[in-house]
Amino acid sequence: MIKHTFILVLFLSFLGCNQVKKQKEQPFQKYHQTIDSLMQVSADRGIFNGNILVTKNDSIVYQKSFGYTDGSQKNKLTEKSIFSPGSIAKEFVAVSIMMLVEQGNLNLEDKISRFNLGLPEWSEKVTVKHLLSFTSGIPQINYETIKNESDILKDLQQLENLLFEPGSDVNYNNNSIFLQKKIIEDITKKTFQDFAKENIIVPLKMKDISFDPGYDYPNRVRCFNVHKENTEESVITKGWIWLSINDLNKWITALHNYKLISKASLEKLLVNQFFENKKCIMGSSNKTFTMHQHGGQFHQFEAAFVSEFKDDLNVILMSNNKNQAFEIILSLYNIMKDKSFTLPKRSIYRQIRSKCHEDIDLGIQYYKELKATELAIYNFESPNELNALGYDLLNSKKINESIGIFKLAISEFPDNANLYDSLGEVYFTDKQYDLSLLNYKKSLVLNSNNANAEKMIKKIHSLVKK
Repeated sequence: MIKHTFILVLFLSFLGCNQVKKQKEQPFQKYHQTIDSLMQVSADRGIFNGNILVTKNDSIVYQKSFGYTDGSQKNKLTEKSIFSPGSIAKEFVAVSIMMLVEQGNLNLEDKISRFNLGLPEWSEKVTVKHLLSFTSGIPQINYETIKNESDILKDLQQLENLLFEPGSDVNYNNNSIFLQKKIIEDITKKTFQDFAKENIIVPLKMKDISFDPGYDYPNRVRCFNVHKENTEESVITKGWIWLSINDLNKWITALHNYKLISKASLEKLLVNQFFENKKCIMGSSNKTFTMHQHGGQFHQFEAAFVSEFKDDLNVILMSNNKNQAFEIILSLYNIMKDKSFTLPKRSIYRQIRSKCHEDIDLGIQYYKELKATELAIYNFESPNELNALGYDLLNSKKINESIGIFKLAISEFPDNANLYDSLGEVYFTDKQYDLSLLNYKKSLVLNSNNANAEKMIKKIHSLVKK
């Protein structure tokens, strides 16, 4: 009798342990199924080609690859596929700077004239902190004339004036990243790549990672457009990191557990040191530094992550076919937080883009036809879709076409202050100052906090007076 009782107790204990185990597994299983359904819809709708990874408490909640390594669609992606993370790669540069600060080799208040770069007098006013916050007044790289790193340095050495007094405004630019790398190299007497390998890549045991890999590099993917054509991937600066989604997860986890730099140093990077709520080199964080999110784009590459320190939650996406990454990752994050989420729709911008470049009237007509027949499939709800297309056309120097799209956007979203601001910018570019002024004023009426509109209104008044 005692023997049978003992066996029964063991059996019940076994059932109890299994039940506890199932209870622990169940939340992850629930998230896994919901995420998989969302991603299958995204893949079926042709709006996601890439890799997804969700981790919580060092455990994988969901990991899967969708789609192909390039436009030919011959080879499928794997978890070892290497992508460009776009601006997320700038985090490696900023953290390297803070490592040198913690080592006592650098101070954020150091003037960049300290370094052997041959820069003009304005370098006496620009600090390392200005570079990290994009508040130096140094302009963006002139990609029309600059062909290599030698050209970049020469152009900076010949720069007579800054765009504004350092610390008085923000101008997001890659010249600041270039100079940070040069500072690292001047201090360490090593290339930025070698410094990062020794201090980041090797210690974190990153395996699927490379700097500036060629097309034939193992597992390196190509980016492609909506027409499944491999697109340009040129870059004139060196030392850009490409990596797999697993290695990006290692980076995020190490960063948020202060394995690379201290908590105090990380918090300095997670905010703009000069302007509240302005872009910083690490993306963005909340005021309590318990969340970190960042997105990056490079040609048709797109990457994004949302990470919570407290819950040890990482939601990461990497794509080689730029589409709805930021909408998708928001839905994934909401799933993990047990919040409501939306199924992503196809991008109307990407769908009508080529027609708008060929013939703006046909492009706008196509937009209206799709809205009448495919409202549930395409994203007509977000003003950012048409705003992005307007700037796409503007950047291609198609002024009239850009104006046409912004007018369409305003007719669709008449209360959106940003769209009036955008149309004001196009008219200003075309030197139609009266129409530019009209739209900036309308934007300011809709959003009284629009500092850019205020600045541009003053600028236009000044130009007209002359």
